[in-house]
Amino acid sequence: MFIKSEESENNGVLQAANLILLAIRTSPKSRGMDNIVTAVLTGREKDEFAMKMKSTGEENNNGTFLRDAQNVKDCAALILAGTKLKSAGLKLCGFCGFADCAELERNNGICVYNPTDLGIALGSAVSTAALLKTDNRIMYTAGYTALKTKILGDDVKIAFGLPLSVTGKNIFFDRNTRDVVK
Repeated sequence: MFIKSEESENNGVLQAANLILLAIRTSPKSRGMDNIVTAVLTGREKDEFAMKMKSTGEENNNGTFLRDAQNVKDCAALILAGTKLKSAGLKLCGFCGFADCAELERNNGICVYNPTDLGIALGSAVSTAALLKTDNRIMYTAGYTALKTKILGDDVKIAFGLPLSVTGKNIFFDRNTRDVVK
């Protein structure tokens, strides 16, 4: 059998993506409540997603979206991770600014544990990516696009993207929005 490096690297990045999703899923969650939603985009779906990011950048004269869209287009896979917003159901907390979860729910507030759990999950994701020697970068721009397109579902209200790359030089460094046409 003869396997060219490109084929092996493509297979490897998909294996890495699967292991990163495992790290996200098994990361600690407040009260054991799992509100995290994930997906992996590759190929045509990833490139179409990058075009939506680019359109947002062009429509809003935002170089960050344009730069990140190019990175997503150039990467091998894009992991999207988001969270639904549900209260922890605590009677004594108040970290959200409300007296308790009942008041939070009456005022459509955001339970602090949802974004905290997502942050812990993303930390676990990038740690796993680093262990697997897979270049990556957390992108709010991909998360913004995920929310606008509802690719993770209507219930997801906070999201981030984690593009993965396996190249001779990390594509997520030496990035500059000034180099992108605004």
